[in-house]
Amino acid sequence: MKSVKAIAGREILSFFVSPVAYFVIAGFVLLAGYFFFNLVLLFQHMLVRIQSMPFVQQEAPSVNRWVIESFYQTMVVVLVFLVPMLTMRTIAEEKRRGTFELLVTSPLSVGDIVIGKYLGIAFVLLVMNTLILGFPLLLVTLSGVDVELPPILSGYAGLVGISLAFASLSMAVSCFTENQIVAAISGMVTLLLFYVIHSPAQAMDPGVVSSVLNYLSPIMQLRDLVRGVVSLQSIAYFLSVISMGIFLSQRALEAYRWR
Repeated sequence: MKSVKAIAGREILSFFVSPVAYFVIAGFVLLAGYFFFNLVLLFQHMLVRIQSMPFVQQEAPSVNRWVIESFYQTMVVVLVFLVPMLTMRTIAEEKRRGTFELLVTSPLSVGDIVIGKYLGIAFVLLVMNTLILGFPLLLVTLSGVDVELPPILSGYAGLVGISLAFASLSMAVSCFTENQIVAAISGMVTLLLFYVIHSPAQAMDPGVVSSVLNYLSPIMQLRDLVRGVVSLQSIAYFLSVISMGIFLSQRALEAYRWR
């Protein structure tokens, strides 16, 4: 456990002594602010249009569905492109510099190295997601509309889960190459395919295959969570994806260690 903490601390320090983490975090928060306030303006415009038609019976739109749900789903798309920028240097840069050989020949196990590096990335992602949580909370405290807090918190938990799942898969991709650019592009492609995995199910008849594709989709998991539906299946889903990414990273590094 001490070795895992040491590697995680080293990874966090390496992120924040370089401009990479600051650029990614700042970009994530700026994009979140832009999309959030744009969604709020669209929602206000919709309310004005509804109020201007008093003789038309129309159900008032839900701010949780039109603003919060759309906001979280949009941020998942942003994570598809930003997470690989964080993970591309995790293993690939170590290999390029030649410092990875020092790690794998040390008394540390491959599992300790992978988990320590993953925890370092997870800390940065947690900081990023916590910063943008302030936008929905502003809507709760300052707006005059009825906003449900539990779906905001469950949706935030879902966004964190997706971030951690993306990080594990993208880190696994980084373990197979020594080039940071290749690691970043490969990670983006992998996460994008993972993001749209449910798309074929839209053209299928309801059945086992479509149900499996929908279950594997992170965006479908987030849809339930942002609507306040928290289930053991969602928890098992995120834990399974994270574990799979860490497992693939370990296998890749163990193969590299014995070359």
